Amino acid sequence: MSEYIHKSHNVTVLLYHLVFPAKYRRAIFDSAVDSVLQEVCLEIEQRYQLKFLEIGTDKNHVHFLVQSVPRYSVTKVVTIIKSLTAREIFRRAPQVKQQLWGGELWTDGYYASTVGKHGNENMIGKYVKQQGDAYQKLYTNHQLALF
Repeated sequence: MSEYIHKSHNVTVLLYHLVFPAKYRRAIFDSAVDSVLQEVCLEIEQRYQLKFLEIGTDKNHVHFLVQSVPRYSVTKVVTIIKSLTAREIFRRAPQVKQQLWGGELWTDGYYASTVGKHGNENMIGKYVKQQGDAYQKLYTNHQLALF
């Protein structure tokens, strides 16, 4: 579950549901690409003030449930995730670049929605599962860290 983030002068719970379609809506997400995506997202968590609560793929797009801090705007969160995942997926899974004719990984657009703390996380999770044909949950982390 999400947790309250305590900073020097504020306490926040900012949750975003983000959806990034693959360029040309190509079905590029398979088990190899999924594992690279999950690894990269967990590496992003280590470097930035982002926490991935859930990551899921559906062949041609990805759903993220992300917790952030007020310092990062939604656009900044999207830019961080899109740029780093694209670079690393192209580097670690070169077959994707061939499928996309050497172009970009993500479309220019995205879907972003805020998620409320009380009751809506589960509703968004159910909604995400009902989208598309073959949704596969890659990662979920609802355990609070001790330190």
